[in-house]
Amino acid sequence: MRESRNLEFKQNITNTFLKTVSAFANYDGGTILFGVDDTGKTIGLDNPVQSCLDIETKINDSIKPVPEYRLDINKKTSVIKLIVGEGLHKPYLYKSKAYRRSDSATIEVDNLELKRLILEGMDSSFEELPAKNQNLEFNVLKEKLQQHLQIQSVTDDILKSLELYKAEIGINKAGELIADNNSFPGIDIVKFGKSINIILDRVTYEKKSILQQYDEALYFYRKNYQYEEIKGALRTTVTQIPEEAYREAVANALVHRTWDINAHINIAMFPDRIEITSPGGLPKGITVDAYTKGGISILRNRIIGNLFFRLQMIERFGTGIRRINDAYGASDKKPKFEISESSIRITLPVIEDESNLSVDEKKVLQIVRNSDVSSSFVAGQAGFGKSKSIKILKKLVDEGYIREIGNGRGHKYTIN
Repeated sequence: MRESRNLEFKQNITNTFLKTVSAFANYDGGTILFGVDDTGKTIGLDNPVQSCLDIETKINDSIKPVPEYRLDINKKTSVIKLIVGEGLHKPYLYKSKAYRRSDSATIEVDNLELKRLILEGMDSSFEELPAKNQNLEFNVLKEKLQQHLQIQSVTDDILKSLELYKAEIGINKAGELIADNNSFPGIDIVKFGKSINIILDRVTYEKKSILQQYDEALYFYRKNYQYEEIKGALRTTVTQIPEEAYREAVANALVHRTWDINAHINIAMFPDRIEITSPGGLPKGITVDAYTKGGISILRNRIIGNLFFRLQMIERFGTGIRRINDAYGASDKKPKFEISESSIRITLPVIEDESNLSVDEKKVLQIVRNSDVSSSFVAGQAGFGKSKSIKILKKLVDEGYIREIGNGRGHKYTIN
């Protein structure tokens, strides 16, 4: 047993445990074991009954407001278990400061996090705060409403029904983000060459409606990852990265990011992938496993999320990540999700267009995908002659699907 985000050991009763009580009450709850040293070894307390009274007095006198907690004594080991529940009346302060857990350490929250705790204690959120600028126009929203909901004008009643306006405060932060002009950072897109030292193009969308930013980010993607190919009399569109995956990832970034920090959503475009990084980790109450599997959605920005849903810019809540994964179908290359406390990054790899390959060529390509193989192995698996197999392998090498490795008897083919 060792200390963790929700478990702390205290060999003796000193006032330092009160910081951890504050942290547990502010975030997720947790347990403190008294009479256990830092290594997890049970020491016990001399007078656990009196110690319980001391712990209770310290919490009641020092933590404001007083959180929900429970004390239990293990009569065999003389260890006291203090269980602290996450509270509703945040922030919970010790000496006028709020604390949080960082792995197994307890640290003071910064001013931004303190403001978030205050809003949470008021059962409110950043997007519900009043906008600084109330002189806002909604032409972009009007166009979207006409297109998707047949609503012809944006009145106060419409804004109220979309939860972008309240009579007592006017337009809120969510309304400002949707308005034609605002004071928020937006999306920064950079197209790189073979390395990050080669910048081929760059565009920043900011201080404009996030509805417009979404459309412009989609246009930039189409310009760089879709092209038309003429085959005989037919003109077809070739997509290097599934558009549905990109759309969902950008919408996910706009809906779930933290808007109370001055940072852009960064979209880095490379020849072999797109990386979309949004500020803010996972919304409170959702685990990494639940997020990556999809099917569960806790909206950090509920008002913005509901509007995106009504405008058909996102599908049913909780399906975004699953739809990103599904967009890659049977492709060997899959999306990647990297999650930290301060950001979420979704990487969308380029998938090869195999529409120009024959049935035999696709069969050989599938064999090479499974492992590094020799031409003799391919011939045996595919049921082709040696010369035909080598001919197909050479074409796949020339067109960049596979590559050759090794020499002599070690000469093999591998996926590129």
